[in-house]
Amino acid sequence: MSFQEIKPVEKADFYLDVAFRRAKELAVVYRPKIKIETMLQKSRDMELYKIEIVKNNLVSHLNKIIKNFPSIKDLDSFYLELVKCTIDIDYLRQSLGALDWAKKKIYDFHKIYNNKIRNSTDIKTINRHRREFYGRISSVLKQISKNLSYLEESRKIMKEYPVIKTSLKTIVITGFPNVGKTTLLYKLTGSKPDIQNYPFTTKGINIAYLKRNDERIQLLDTPGTLNRFERMNNLEKQAYLAIKFLASSIIYVFDLSESYALEQQIALYNNLKGFNKEIIVFLSKIDLTKDKELVQRFVREYSAIIDTEELKEKLKNIFLLQDG
Repeated sequence: MSFQEIKPVEKADFYLDVAFRRAKELAVVYRPKIKIETMLQKSRDMELYKIEIVKNNLVSHLNKIIKNFPSIKDLDSFYLELVKCTIDIDYLRQSLGALDWAKKKIYDFHKIYNNKIRNSTDIKTINRHRREFYGRISSVLKQISKNLSYLEESRKIMKEYPVIKTSLKTIVITGFPNVGKTTLLYKLTGSKPDIQNYPFTTKGINIAYLKRNDERIQLLDTPGTLNRFERMNNLEKQAYLAIKFLASSIIYVFDLSESYALEQQIALYNNLKGFNKEIIVFLSKIDLTKDKELVQRFVREYSAIIDTEELKEKLKNIFLLQDG
């Protein structure tokens, strides 16, 4: 699911200006084509043409906005929960519904003023009805100004969502920040994200793929949660939801080189058991770990893996067993 393709939502005045300008430009082209003798008939035809252009232009823009946003009821569980915890989903629905309401009002006013202009008997009345139509639909667009603004705010938030293939078998790599998760992702898959040497290096979910025959296994490098499940920020929520809804297995990365207190890392590992999913323990930065006896203890107690090639084969075998 890609939310990056949702187009920007402009303010009400923008759409009105575009519609009125378009009607004016097309009217200049249309005027010489009118084959009517009287000025009254010519004026009536021109103003009917203008309000038709304005109606079509506004409805087209509103339709595009509505269609650009994903259907909430069709979202995968991961994205549905992500929307719920980052956006006011009820107001999002209400805002999209407001655009539908505006479309209907534009159609209604067009029908009313189309009839009024057709039945007008003088040019002054024809022009007055056209101005009234412009005023009425301008009022309609102004009434949904807050909805348009909220849809643009929502779009900006959704644009930051990770592009995850929810149908693929997925492994989530997790652990504290800067423990080597992104480096591990690169070693497993050859994908080379931007890696910086400071905490919270992962700005979002890094995604890469491990091939097994003709099949791809999706690996997600998630932001460290710092053992604060009850006080998550948006990045941590992405990691939590990825583990809950997407992960077939979890790779938990321990850093024994004292970057973080071992007790905290163990506490986060124990929290992950609540997901009831297989957890594979990987030990990173072995070359920087002074206590070699500690490494051996983790290998024994957690069946920890220290070699990336061994880990890669284990992942492929896991999915072979699942397929069987």
